[in-house]
Amino acid sequence: MNSDNQFSPPAVKVLMVCLGNICRSPTAHGVFHKIIKTNNLEQYIKVDSAGTGDWHIGESPDNRAIKAAAKRGYQIGTYKARQVCAPDFEIYNYILAMDHTNLLDLKRMCPAAHQTKLQLLLTWGDSLHDTVPDPFYSGDEGFKLVLDLVEDACEKLLRHIKDRHFLIS
Repeated sequence: MNSDNQFSPPAVKVLMVCLGNICRSPTAHGVFHKIIKTNNLEQYIKVDSAGTGDWHIGESPDNRAIKAAAKRGYQIGTYKARQVCAPDFEIYNYILAMDHTNLLDLKRMCPAAHQTKLQLLLTWGDSLHDTVPDPFYSGDEGFKLVLDLVEDACEKLLRHIKDRHFLIS
């Protein structure tokens, strides 16, 4: 209960997941965070990102991802890569993979009781893409495509969360 004696629901928690947590998932994290903030829902929705792999733990996002995100007003440069860990499956309400390989890795790691939390991020988008392609070897256009796909999906994800969890912004 807060000081107004009104019920405050627990925050809805969203985890964005890619392979190394340096390109796609921090981009999705930054996009969704800004959308949450713009809608004044920061106390009701929390977002983080992680990777299924461990080789970039503690590193900042790829500089190309930081630059592409900054051009659209997203600040992701302070994020640090981390690996998905067992408590994540309990903590997060939505665990959203960027591609089928990430989703398969998550399914292998996730306890049966939490499998329903796992989805592809682009399940929420209107794109013809079903996955967010890894831009690591694709140049600037790849990072722009990631932003296009993620922005669309995150807008629709927010609408779903607001409707499903009775949040008003």
